[in-house]
Amino acid sequence: MSGQAVKVPAAHQVLAVLGYLARQATPVPAAAITRDLQLPRSTTYQLLTTLAESGFVVHLADERRYSLGVAAYELGTGYVRQAPLQRIARVPLGRLVDRTGHTAHLAVLHGREVIYVIEERAPGRPPLVTDVGVRLPAHLTASGRAMLAALTRAHVRALYPEPDAFVTRHEVGPRSLSALRRILVETRRRGHAIEDGEVTPGLVSVAVAVLDSAAYPVASVTLTFPDYAPAEEQTVLVAEVNRTARAVAHRIGGQLHSATE
Repeated sequence: MSGQAVKVPAAHQVLAVLGYLARQATPVPAAAITRDLQLPRSTTYQLLTTLAESGFVVHLADERRYSLGVAAYELGTGYVRQAPLQRIARVPLGRLVDRTGHTAHLAVLHGREVIYVIEERAPGRPPLVTDVGVRLPAHLTASGRAMLAALTRAHVRALYPEPDAFVTRHEVGPRSLSALRRILVETRRRGHAIEDGEVTPGLVSVAVAVLDSAAYPVASVTLTFPDYAPAEEQTVLVAEVNRTARAVAHRIGGQLHSATE
């Protein structure tokens, strides 16, 4: 076999479609993809169907158009979501714990779940279910809600296409897309996400998303504390979470939060 790379036509076509969608300012119809990439119509639809099934493309059926899906964003921001992000965020999270006396986490979004990649436990505080490596439903957690609120409506709809996507832990939390959207609208208005007893009864979590330079939520900073904390203290804690999220965003050259609708 020669030292030259073997070209796989289907792989080149997939990359061409993804690259094309990435360059568009808005979702596009399949006909435009067929025309601009000079692909057979049947090939275009086959590629789009496969990409949509794997989450790399979202089919906006009402508009008869296609756009990049959540999986494409996850792939594109994978570098900062992995070990480098953990190294970047660990010191700011440690300082957050020192300032507040409560346990802090850094989480990333993976499909409909959040994965906790850093836990900085406060001295004397009990262990939480949100340990490193734990996955939880994004719509139930403050971490997940903060990041979901930074996604477009189309991306959220693609993540939650059916009612059975809305699992619960203690029979509380959103049970429908409309209920989740109301939470996300309020999260954007407020500037931070809240979860009160939906993961662990008696505990409240507040979270702020960290966005990269493309306004994609690469992570969220979360602080968890007892639900009996006075309102005045909670206001201070929210400000500290915002401060920490801003510090992490600055380190990756990104943004703090978004008002995407």
